[in-house]
This record gives sequence, structure tokens and C-alpha cells, in this order.
Amino acid sequence: MKRRELLLSGGAAIGAVGLGGLAIASNSSDQELVVQSASYMFRDQPTQGMVSLSPDAPPPVLFGRQGEAMRLTVKNTLSDYTSMHWHGMRIRNDMDGVPYLTQMPLGQNESFTYEFTPPDAGTYWYHPHCMTMEQMAHGLTGVMVIAEPEDVGFDSEQVINLRDFRLDETGAFLPAYTQRGAARAGTFGNVQTANWYQHPIYDHSAGSLVRLRLLNSDTTRIYKLHLTGGNAQIIAWDGHPVTAELPMPSADDPLLVGPGQRVDFAVAMPDGEGAQVDLMAKLPGQPMRTMASLRSVGQSAHRDLRELKPLPKNPVALPDLGKAQVHEFVFGWTPEGELPDNGFCGSLGYNFWSINRVPWPGDAAADVGPLATLELGKSYVLRLRNESPNLHPIHLHGLVFVPLRSNLRELPPLVTDTMLLLKDEVVEIGLVADNPGDWAFHCHVIEHQKTGLTGFLRVV
Repeated sequence: MKRRELLLSGGAAIGAVGLGGLAIASNSSDQELVVQSASYMFRDQPTQGMVSLSPDAPPPVLFGRQGEAMRLTVKNTLSDYTSMHWHGMRIRNDMDGVPYLTQMPLGQNESFTYEFTPPDAGTYWYHPHCMTMEQMAHGLTGVMVIAEPEDVGFDSEQVINLRDFRLDETGAFLPAYTQRGAARAGTFGNVQTANWYQHPIYDHSAGSLVRLRLLNSDTTRIYKLHLTGGNAQIIAWDGHPVTAELPMPSADDPLLVGPGQRVDFAVAMPDGEGAQVDLMAKLPGQPMRTMASLRSVGQSAHRDLRELKPLPKNPVALPDLGKAQVHEFVFGWTPEGELPDNGFCGSLGYNFWSINRVPWPGDAAADVGPLATLELGKSYVLRLRNESPNLHPIHLHGLVFVPLRSNLRELPPLVTDTMLLLKDEVVEIGLVADNPGDWAFHCHVIEHQKTGLTGFLRVV
């Protein structure tokens, strides 16, 4: 039987089921995470060659608390090299997990201990930054929940990690990337999952308030999403509280969520037993698809979204635009096609993409300088110009920024780490260079990243 629908019960308590049927890492500040081969039953036969932190399950939800130290030791048992990046976390540069830029990659049976104190609450995630395409496409992406110091009033939480897998009819992996895909929008998977399930249904108390934490950890796909069946509002974007009321997406006007991006919804569950809130996605060439559902169970609590406290703002410095220096970055194809030198971290074998018309020479290439050098504590405007017909989720490590203006659309006032650039779009973003170090700056369509569309900014 194919896993097209799975019923998960558990009421309103925050626990393994309330967080998506995923394993949950201990709240202990000291944990060991073992990168290992895994198998999983997507189709009639188990899919071998997966990569996870468990032999037969998705990577766990990792928990921390704002302002409290975390110590995560990553042990690599694979024959391939790896490293771990904590996406969206404004942590010390040597803990960022980018091979050759901030640390050496981990060989088989080697370990590295990441120690940091999260300055921000919110929804974040983790993934390898070495052999990135091979390991992410085979499963190694997980959610990080950094809790606020005080409860804001939810009855339960639901984590949903959206991602594709590329499988044949027997469940064996197809090639994770293709030259044709890398030169265009990327190579799409054919099995769309939420927490590795196909249309899971999660039970929550009727009339309760649920915090829905949604992550797109796909290597390629940009999801067009909306909710049906319940009252909801967007409360956070890429981990940070939303300060203005954003319109709820609909089938006609869906929310675009690119690879690496996260969105938190406050959901008021329907009062009626068995009523559902459905997460819907419009995929190219397919009818509307239900990715996951929240189902009301039990007697209604009759709660209202207005009972929630506002999420406390994270301690983010906002740019002084009157004193900001401008740097321009052009994202597009490359006139060069030399093989990148990625050392131990894998190469797709070609370059198609570039920043400022120069492709990334490779993770292990010598004498590579920054795309720009920023002075610590100063404000900057980065002008991001997409000269290609493809969309690019541009991610900046270690810093956050505010979208300012676009030539194509009105941008909401957000604090974010990933900007989804549309076709022919020019976007200006503002930031304060308040975290020293060399910070990776790249497209989060991994085939684009690994074929030239990457670089780094230096804060000194």
C-alpha cells in the first residue's frame, strides 16, 4: 500500500503527534545527532539509501529556548563527508556549519560540537552544507523550534515539513539532479510529502488554538499554499513575528513559500467533531492537492484567536536607511562553465549560474574573496537583481534583513533571512551588519547553489 493518507491521533498536548508524528529530540541542551543511512516505506518496497538522524524515521524536531545555550554534537557515520547548518539562526560564525568557509567538513566517524545560544525565538531548520544535494534530497532536513521565554496562549503546536522525493515505482531513488533541471528551475521530485507522509491527518482538540509551523525544506520546489476550513492568521515569517496584518492566502491568491522559507499560522480549530483544516498546494500540471490536515476531535473549547498574546519581537537591529551604503548583486546565468572545486563536498560537474556574472569557483577553491565587505554595526541596502526567467530564493546566513521595495510588487514589512526573487525582479533589502564573520549568500534551489549561484559576504 502506498502511504497516501495517515491518521495520527493525540489530542491537544504538545508531543510527538502534536508535532507531526516526528521524533522529538530531548529538550536537553546537550545532544548527539548521528548522521546515518536510513530506509523508509514510501511505496510497496522500502526506499534504501536515505539519510537521516534515525535508521527508519525523519530527522527529529530539535527544541531550544530563546536565550538558553544549546550544545549539539553531530557525528557522521556516512562514507561521504558532511556538516550541519542551522538555517536562519544568528549565531557565531564558527558554528554556522559551512565547509571550508567556517569549518572543515566531517569525514566518516568524525564529530563536531556546535555550541550556540539562540538570540531569537521562532521556527528554524537544519540541513547539511556538504554533499548538500545528495544528503538533502535523500532526507536530511529537520525542523528547529526555538520557544519564546513565555507562553503566548496556544493549546498545541503542529510542525509540517514539506518536501519532495524522486522515486521510481518500486521506491528506489531516481537521480536527485539533472543537467536540464540545474540549468532551469531545478529537478523536481515526484512524491510530495509532509513529514515524509502523503496527506497525514493530525488530531487537535475542537475549538482549540494551534500554532502551525510550516517549513519548505525541498531542494527545488516553490509551493503555492493556502488553508481551508478554519479561521487562521499569519503570525511569523522565517522565524520572526509579523508586525502587520497579512492577508490570508487563497486558491486564487496563494502564498509562495520557497525552499528554506518558513511561515507560522495561528489556527482556530473548527468547533465540530471531525471538521478539518486542510493545507492545500497547487502544483504545476496537477489538481489542487491536500498536503496535510488538522482534524477537530472532542468537545469544543470555543477559543478565539483574539485570546492569543502577540509574539514578542526578537532583538533585531533595524537599518538606518538614511546612512545605508548600497551594494548591488546580479543573479543569472554564467558565461563560464569550468568545473567547480568543491573538495570533499561534492560537485554536480558543471556551472550554469553566477552572482555578478562570476560563478562560485567551489567550496574548496583557494583565494576566493567576498562578494562585498561590510563594516560591523553599519547599515546597508542590498539591491538584488534577477536577470533570469527562473525564481531564486536567496538566503543570507548569520544576518537578517527587511525587504524594502520591488519593481514588481508591494513587499510586506517582514524580518527574514530568505528573499524569493521573481522573474526579472529587482528587490532592495536593508540590514545591519551586526554579526562578524564570513556569511554564505546563495540561492536555496540547491542545484543553482551547487552550479555557481553562491558566494559570501564578509562582516568585519
